[in-house]
Amino acid sequence: MRTLTIDARFNGPPNSGNGGYVCGLLARDIDGPAEAALRVPPPLNTPLTLSRDGARVLMHDGDTLIGEAKPTTLDLEAAPAPSLADARDAAKRYAGLHHAFPTCFVCGASRAKHDGLDIFTGKLRDRDMVACTWSPAADLAGTDGCVAPEFIHAALDCPGYWALPGAGEVVAVLARFSVSIDAPLPRIGEELIVAAWPLSSDGRKYKAASALYDANAAVLARAEALWIELKEPPPR
Repeated sequence: MRTLTIDARFNGPPNSGNGGYVCGLLARDIDGPAEAALRVPPPLNTPLTLSRDGARVLMHDGDTLIGEAKPTTLDLEAAPAPSLADARDAAKRYAGLHHAFPTCFVCGASRAKHDGLDIFTGKLRDRDMVACTWSPAADLAGTDGCVAPEFIHAALDCPGYWALPGAGEVVAVLARFSVSIDAPLPRIGEELIVAAWPLSSDGRKYKAASALYDANAAVLARAEALWIELKEPPPR
């Protein structure tokens, strides 16, 4: 058992942790692809405990289960990467300049530049996909000088939301997230491509896929996400 705290910088909604980032924290102790599930909004600036139960990693706030992760297999095939030029062009059509969580660590446009990930995925002109480029900043590095894996999870999170039908109008939060990191972690400053596409919808449940590619279109990581539409969206 160990203790960690989610710094307020890593918020999704204003008062809780970004879902992809928190899932990445859970997945750090799992070798290979991981499926993480969030049970309640992860609190910020609060000592939380991580523990093991067999193959599962559990995160608690006192007696409250925040989330858990376990090993998985991810059969998802990554879509062909858009070109760098197309990803740069798509970012010009980012629909989230004004949305429910404008200070989100990953996709919030109301943060100071480089305080968040600045991942602003917009619609491609000729595919049912959103995309942008991303160059990780130095403060995202792990001890090896590469991007820390929890930030790879975070980068794959919000693009899946922006690929959903009705994104920007439908307010949804991440409930389950399966991620496979398939290549060595990218280095700080590399220009990468982030893309996402819708998979299915059923009532308030939506599924989306996302992938991270290097500049040569090689797949670095893949993800499949379950999003749940909130019954009562937060006030705008």
